Amino acid sequence: MARLVIVSNRVSAPGERTARAGGLAVAMRDALRSHGGLWFGSSGEIAETPQEAPRVISAGKVTYVTASLTQADHREYYVSYANSTLWPLLHYRLGLVEYKRSAFKGYLGVNAHLAQMLVPFIRPDDVIWVHDYHFIPFGAELRKLGVTNPLGFFLHTPFPSPDVLIALPHHEMLIEALAAYDLVGLQTDQDMRAYLGCVGQIAHGAELGDGYFLAYGRRSRVAALPIGIDTESYAKQAQQAATSPEAFRLKASLAGRELIIGVDRLDYTKGIPSRFEAIDGLLSDWPAHRRRFNYLQITPHSRAEVAQYRSLRRELEAAAGRVNGKFAEFDWSPIRYVNRSFSRQLLAGFYRLARIGLVTPFRDGMNLVAKEFVASQEPENPGVLVLSRFAGAARELETALLVNPFDVDEIAAALNRGLEMSREERRERWQPMMATLRRNTVATWRESFLACLAEAAAASAASPAAAAASGDHG
Repeated sequence: MARLVIVSNRVSAPGERTARAGGLAVAMRDALRSHGGLWFGSSGEIAETPQEAPRVISAGKVTYVTASLTQADHREYYVSYANSTLWPLLHYRLGLVEYKRSAFKGYLGVNAHLAQMLVPFIRPDDVIWVHDYHFIPFGAELRKLGVTNPLGFFLHTPFPSPDVLIALPHHEMLIEALAAYDLVGLQTDQDMRAYLGCVGQIAHGAELGDGYFLAYGRRSRVAALPIGIDTESYAKQAQQAATSPEAFRLKASLAGRELIIGVDRLDYTKGIPSRFEAIDGLLSDWPAHRRRFNYLQITPHSRAEVAQYRSLRRELEAAAGRVNGKFAEFDWSPIRYVNRSFSRQLLAGFYRLARIGLVTPFRDGMNLVAKEFVASQEPENPGVLVLSRFAGAARELETALLVNPFDVDEIAAALNRGLEMSREERRERWQPMMATLRRNTVATWRESFLACLAEAAAASAASPAAAAASGDHG
């Protein structure tokens, strides 16, 4: 079997604690646990001088290869371009996009430098799988260095429509860079349509059917491949965690009240301020729920270097204080707002205790918290998922209470409905969602992507356009 080489912005090396449930790190660990291989990316460390050689750690079947960045590279590539330019653009938040040519240059430079560091580790039969918006140009840089291996890319965020993408200076360079991959994997059919629209309108490429297209002299493919979770393992973990001392403490603190839970890292795409407003609306319009629930919002701080995140933190602290000040009594307050990380296992136990999981991003590629909440539920007495229709997960979890995250009143009404919903209806809604999660696991996602990549790489190699492009690179 060919070795799998995974490239991502951050590498979760052996012994490191995964700070938050779900996410790319867990998915990559699951993939490498099955296949073995090499995981390459940033160590997260900031060095005073450029690193000459990457750090190599071997553990079992997996080799971890990590590189540190200088302060200047970290600022331009990660803080400024990846998180202040690409992140808001990919989530359709044009008003928050900050663009600097120096940051774009730094982004391209880091991708080129890291590609050079990876090349000596690549074997002729390796399959290379690059992840997320930090590394859009990475594949093109590998091709420039003569790498001809099967090369796939997966974007964990949404993909913007052509009219949004063209607002980004040098957007055509990113579309051309993506064409270097044999396969571009996206979360939803909507993302796939947006991508093909960009290929047609920006690259003047030609669609060939079944996701294949011709652009910039290469035959490539795009496919909608929604990421999943290790469903059965997570369900067992939740069952065990529900009896942990921390879960007992949480249950005791509720004093018989229902639990509404939200778990998100601090980010303006998650719609957390609207949730606080919805709690205000719920208590104002349905006062019978006062003292009958607690809303626990767990929001670890992230990206403190970005001004919008510092502002959001202040906004949420003020909003939580305002709602609690309006409705709290001497022995109860509606919102518990916690700014720290909890282990994935502990969160699974908290989800299992909850009557409602509140997941209302303004836009999200997938949102694995929604899937983890469903998987964690007790089959005979499941909770209710209130889910944004703009999360990729909404296309699979169709029997959740789907809401427009921009409509605070609709969120409040869904919370009221969830608190009043009968056990029978909760089971009827939960069962088809759980069946979907059992079918579409992280293993299904991984194997589907790698199978599509093998087909796409073979088709690219057989294409006359691909042969010509290979000749151009010498």
